[in-house]
Amino acid sequence: MSGVKSYKELLIWQKGIKIVFLVYKLTMDFPKEEIYALTSQLKRASVSVPSNIAEGFGRQTDKSFNHFLSISKGSLNEIETQLIIAKELQFISNDVLYNEIMFLIEEESKMINAFSRNLKN
Repeated sequence: MSGVKSYKELLIWQKGIKIVFLVYKLTMDFPKEEIYALTSQLKRASVSVPSNIAEGFGRQTDKSFNHFLSISKGSLNEIETQLIIAKELQFISNDVLYNEIMFLIEEESKMINAFSRNLKN
C-alpha cells in the first residue's frame, strides 16, 4: 500500500460508497413493513463493505487488512442474496438500478480479490 495515505484514495472503498448510496436509493421504494427487516439488513450489509475496507486499512498490517477485505466480500455476497430475495418478492420495481447494483457488486468483488492478492500475507 505504499503511497496510499488514506483509505479514501482506494478505488475499492470509493466503489463501496457508491454501492451504499445506490442500495439506500433502491430501498426507498420497499414496502414500509420491511423497514426493520430486509431494508435494514440491506442497508447494514452495504455500509459494512466500505466500513470494513476503512477499518482494515487502519490496522496497518496486510494480514489484518486481508481479514477485513474478506468480511467486505462476505457483505457483498449478503447484499447480492438479499437483492435477489427482494426481487423475487417483487419489492424492486427499478430494474435499471437493480442491475447497476448487481454489476457493481460483481465488479467490487473482483477488485477486492485482486487487491487482496497484492497484499503480503
